[in-house]
Amino acid sequence: MTFPMNSACSPTKTDTPPDHNVSEAEIEQAIHSGTERYFDDCRARVPAFIDRHFHYPGAWATNRMALGWDMLRAPINLLWAPIYALACLVKILVRNRAGLGWLYRLADRVPAGFTTRVQAHISTLIQEELLNNGQPTSRPDENLLESYLIEALEAVYARHSSEAADHQQFIKLIEPLVADALSQYRITRTASADITNSISCTVLGAFAFQKFTPGGIGLGVVLASILAKTMAARDFILGETIGGWYYSVFPPEPSLATTVSVMIAVMAALSAFAALSGVIFDPVQAATGLHRRRLNKLLKHLQQDVTLSTQSSFRPKDQYVARILDTFDMIRSGLI
Repeated sequence: MTFPMNSACSPTKTDTPPDHNVSEAEIEQAIHSGTERYFDDCRARVPAFIDRHFHYPGAWATNRMALGWDMLRAPINLLWAPIYALACLVKILVRNRAGLGWLYRLADRVPAGFTTRVQAHISTLIQEELLNNGQPTSRPDENLLESYLIEALEAVYARHSSEAADHQQFIKLIEPLVADALSQYRITRTASADITNSISCTVLGAFAFQKFTPGGIGLGVVLASILAKTMAARDFILGETIGGWYYSVFPPEPSLATTVSVMIAVMAALSAFAALSGVIFDPVQAATGLHRRRLNKLLKHLQQDVTLSTQSSFRPKDQYVARILDTFDMIRSGLI
């Protein structure tokens, strides 16, 4: 992170003797030292944070907020997720391409979906406990990193003069980076729920129907076929028992209305399950280290952004994995 000597971090008095000026190298070293110490402390808090909020009983306290309007927000987010993933992919492809700035700006305006209560709660926990160590702040926009940087800078300034460092520039830098990183982390919650649904459908199809159903669409197709067979056997002219034998050899083709209706019912049930799936799968992700890797990745990219003044580099790939599974589900079901 490089700040010119006339920046907000440098001395503002013009009458300070030259030998009392703080060099740019000293400022950069202080910033690097303070930033590194802050993020090392954040990483040290990750295991306790996961134990508190993603293992039982904390996982229930974290996810019970899904009861209520989140039962409607979660299905909408799952339906909207492919559109947002496509917009993100477009942004990656057209970034810095001459003449395509309009397309980048259009894709950038696509919202990520509704923020659920669970997502907002976890974002607040990360902000207050992981990034701020549960310490009370005197201002709503205050961040513990600011204190680390001020402490490091004031140590440098104290060696040269009694003048205090102006830290407003750090506030302007940190706030949007943290906000964007937390927004990306919320997107991973929707993607994780979608991946969870795909895994659940695969397991259910394998054990209950001995079929490969890699998602809600595949499961809907299987259930529609079973329903069509049951209805046809019930109306068979020689009786339901013989009809069951006959249609096990010559299975009837379900009507389009039956297939669509069953698919909608399955997707609705999966969406409701997704809203509360964290109660089951947050402890699983915590035990397998997924939560730890995800949070450490968030901290790594935040540190990179603050240190190198890059623009919001935290871009988890979970949503693209979820979209690949959805595409495979549609291919397997013969929809594309």
